[in-house]
Amino acid sequence: MAAQPPLLYAFGNLAIDRAAAIIRAGGIVAVPTETVYGLAADARNAQAVAQIYAAKGRPSFNPLIVHVADLAAAKAIAVFDDDALALAERFWPGPLTLVLPLRPDAGIASLVTAGLDTIALRVPAHRAMQALIAASTAPLAAPSANMSNGISPTRAEHVAASLGARVPLIIDDGATMAGVESTIVAGRTILRPGPVTAEMLGDVLPVMPGTTAHVSAPGQLATHYAPTKPLRLNAREAGPDEWLIGFGEVAGNDTLSLDGDVVEAAARLFDALHRADASPTARIAVAAVTETGVGVAINDRLRRAAHN
Repeated sequence: MAAQPPLLYAFGNLAIDRAAAIIRAGGIVAVPTETVYGLAADARNAQAVAQIYAAKGRPSFNPLIVHVADLAAAKAIAVFDDDALALAERFWPGPLTLVLPLRPDAGIASLVTAGLDTIALRVPAHRAMQALIAASTAPLAAPSANMSNGISPTRAEHVAASLGARVPLIIDDGATMAGVESTIVAGRTILRPGPVTAEMLGDVLPVMPGTTAHVSAPGQLATHYAPTKPLRLNAREAGPDEWLIGFGEVAGNDTLSLDGDVVEAAARLFDALHRADASPTARIAVAAVTETGVGVAINDRLRRAAHN
């Protein structure tokens, strides 16, 4: 039977209520922001976030931006210094993302941050995203709602054409205002240019003496989490002094998925690596993971970790 196309709902109470119900049930939906349309999931639910990666065909687990209702909600998740507060108070709600230290009790799934101790946060200005945050009562992880490496979507029909049945519901509120992704700032460094320009930022914070604002390529937000111990791939059993992370029929000290489910494996990946790194063994081994769907992203991440 052919997969069902996504349901498109014009912005309104019905659209928000149905989208929020999907979010609360651990699903994903597409929603407009003032920048581009995002593919949203509850940032506290690793299984839900794994569906984002699966739907996008994302090649690696890059950290995701988390959208929250206001500065107070952001402070419950991250630690703000004076610089970050100044930027937030000037540009939020709006198309500025701040990379900040993650609070240990934030409750954010480690898949969202790619296992890092920082988090990318934004308070969106768009009515649809704000309404969905309120109705779902969740911080929403939401990268652009398109296949990985595709053109970012600025209309609902762009999302439908790119993702099709991979997303069950799209909230349609017309074309987005900015049309490009948010500016990302860490400290006083621009990691990604966007609608909030360097000149606008400079009106709030002076550039550090002797330096200029640095712009890096998209996707270079931060170094991926890597364990401190040597990591061996495609293991079928634990070797001497190894902690084995299993998958499918390969059992271990821990497992990514007993059923060989790559979406479940993606949701568990970073937590499993952290547990292995904290174990009393000197080395880590990981069973082979199926190279299909989001399994491609899992294997990309594991290869990077093994070569660090």
